[in-house]
Amino acid sequence: MSTITIDHVTKKFGDNTVIKDFSATIDDGCFATFLGPSGCGKTTMLRLVAGFERPDAGEIRIDDVTVSGKGVFVSPEKRQIGMVFQSYAVWPHMNVFDNVAYPLKIMKLPKDTVRQKVSEALEMVHMNGLEKRMPSQLSGGQQQRIALCRALVAQPKVLLLDEPLSNLDARLREEMRCEIKELQQRLKITVIYVTHDQREAMTMSDVVFVLNEGVIEQSGSPVELYRDPKDGFVESFLGKVNFLEGEVCGDRIRLAAKEQYIDRKTDLEKTVEIAIRPDDVYIINNGSFLHD
Repeated sequence: MSTITIDHVTKKFGDNTVIKDFSATIDDGCFATFLGPSGCGKTTMLRLVAGFERPDAGEIRIDDVTVSGKGVFVSPEKRQIGMVFQSYAVWPHMNVFDNVAYPLKIMKLPKDTVRQKVSEALEMVHMNGLEKRMPSQLSGGQQQRIALCRALVAQPKVLLLDEPLSNLDARLREEMRCEIKELQQRLKITVIYVTHDQREAMTMSDVVFVLNEGVIEQSGSPVELYRDPKDGFVESFLGKVNFLEGEVCGDRIRLAAKEQYIDRKTDLEKTVEIAIRPDDVYIINNGSFLHD
């Protein structure tokens, strides 16, 4: 378990600035999600934490140890992290046991210790008994469990997951969401999870960082972001929403081209855009709808 501190990090690829002055603190044991559209910088930020990329400015710390910063760079294998990729990245020529045991063999642990740790890890993801199977004999969900198991077997301080469920069907995604969250709570490990799927972010996260063009638009708990979004971009990324034009009329807002009103005091200009979520709508006798 560890606290991750990202302090004014910037990353460029050529003339393209992908991460812009990014700062965030992810507390010990927190399940944090980087949420945003393709190209917003969420995977790049994850790779910076992992050590697969070097920042052009700023500092990254795991607990009180600087792992990336001015004149400092700790290689990925020395950061005590586990990572699960979108593509599973299991070794096709190794059976289940050898895939999971690989990090432990790199650490040159005794064979008995390796055998015990692999057995415990496989049992944790309900894959015990399949040690001799090859990846080609496993379903997508089973391969992802092996990738997760391999990431956890060396007991890392931090678990990084880069859209790990995007290649699974809907039923398996839901099943794996529950398993990953249950494992995180049981192990009390710090997690950074990357996704563009709002459902994953809402159901799994303690805190969500909504990214747009390399910056954090807003961060907070799923409930906080859902109920009090900063702007339309954040609102549209967390739950379904309808945007309607309105006109400020004293202490009320009139929906454009309709004789329907919302009781809402505002200091905004005469013309406004109203965001209405489906769960904020109710029906009254004349069929009108109001925003609570």
